[in-house]
Amino acid sequence: MEITCSRCHQPVLADNCYCSVCGLPQLVYAAEGAASQAASDRWEETARDANAIAWKPALRTAMKLAIPVGVLCSVLSPFGVFGLFWMSAAATWAVALYLRGQRTAWITIGAGARIGLVTGLLGGWTAAATTAATLYALRFFFHHGILFDDFWQNQVSEKVSQQWASSGVDAHTIAVAKALLNSPEGRGGMTICVMGCLVLALVVFAVAGGALGARMMGRRRQPEV
Repeated sequence: MEITCSRCHQPVLADNCYCSVCGLPQLVYAAEGAASQAASDRWEETARDANAIAWKPALRTAMKLAIPVGVLCSVLSPFGVFGLFWMSAAATWAVALYLRGQRTAWITIGAGARIGLVTGLLGGWTAAATTAATLYALRFFFHHGILFDDFWQNQVSEKVSQQWASSGVDAHTIAVAKALLNSPEGRGGMTICVMGCLVLALVVFAVAGGALGARMMGRRRQPEV
């Protein structure tokens, strides 16, 4: 569409700010719109980059932290009582090391949570595998199975029976449940449930730690345009 001067109605080039005939200043919208669109495009591209993760270095960083922390978080570890907080700290540290290694100014909270999720999964499965290997070694190599059997009989089976009896459950149901708990299948099922709950808790705390790390250490600022 042809642009004309509002005073002399002579044609004016789109890039000119003044009429070449009468010198009247012209309102130019095209250049301003283009600059605004370019700034918006640059910001959207930066936001997309902050939400993307280079998974190869992220996995390396997560493995370096998740595996040793997972060993410490195993059920039989003397340090396992602080396992949830250690896993959260490991995910936060993984995000910090990822930012430093990639020289990235910031990442989104969602990206930090995904790094935390990977850290939690690796650490959780390491904790479960360490627990299973320790139980197997103690029972079959060190012949300490009698200790676990006594603990299960006294601390688990008897307490469950007492609680059910105080709740008014009949004696026959209690006897059936106690026999199930003391069976190899019952013990194995309870052990798997405990380890599954441990893995789930570690993953939840790691996701929270990764999101917190992205929030705390990511320098949130709009790019200069």
